[in-house]
Amino acid sequence: MRKKYTMGLLVLCGLIFFLFNACGRSSAEEVKEIDLSIYEKGDYFISPEELKTLLGTENLILLDCNNPKIYAKEHIKGAIGIGFHAFSEKVGKPGDPGWGTIKSKDELREKLISLGIDDKKIVVLYSDLFKGPGADGRTAWQLTLAGMKNVKILHGGSSYWKELGYEMTKNVTVKPTPSAGVTLKDYDRSFMITKDELFKNLDKETIIDARTKKEFDGSQKAGEPRGGHIKGAKHLLWTELLNRNGTLKTPIEIEEIMDKMDISKKDDLTLY
Repeated sequence: MRKKYTMGLLVLCGLIFFLFNACGRSSAEEVKEIDLSIYEKGDYFISPEELKTLLGTENLILLDCNNPKIYAKEHIKGAIGIGFHAFSEKVGKPGDPGWGTIKSKDELREKLISLGIDDKKIVVLYSDLFKGPGADGRTAWQLTLAGMKNVKILHGGSSYWKELGYEMTKNVTVKPTPSAGVTLKDYDRSFMITKDELFKNLDKETIIDARTKKEFDGSQKAGEPRGGHIKGAKHLLWTELLNRNGTLKTPIEIEEIMDKMDISKKDDLTLY
């Protein structure tokens, strides 16, 4: 099964779907200490406990992908606020040609260098998973497409971080000194799909709309240029794959959700 994402908004749901093939325990209650190894792609994530040990070290670049207003209110100490679309094109408005697509490789490299990112530092991304579109998932997807291996998403985001009693701050982090450079590859197109490619394959793809039900039904309050959803798309609000504290549901729980939607592991999935 391939999992692909449209070149527009990608939420955390995208990376969670990488875990669909995982094997594990039957319910969240059985996982007293969350073991990310029960997920097939659990290494996409970093635990709050591990991140805490890295805070303040030169080897870490911590990026807050929340709305700037949320970042200003509170964020993890040392985090740099980059907002929703730090690595995406934003010329014009939603719906205009190219809006929301990934920056060119050269533009992306410049942005990463300005943030102090190189080939050796660990890049950790997080957001408040219930107050935004899961931009940490989108950003991790973009950097993974470019061949970066040192990218992690904070498991549970700031919700779980705070539940564990870890510190938040209002102090704005000084941006680091630009790095000497970062190595990027040509984008891996096997994990993306354009609207033209999707249109030609509507009858072959299982399409998941991970937005709210109101947006799926036609609301344009989130800035969509057109209301409604892609023909044949199935609705699954991305937070349904999360527990109340922002942590991932277990592999078996995720698979049960997919089964109820009549989605098979052999399907080609496109998410937006």
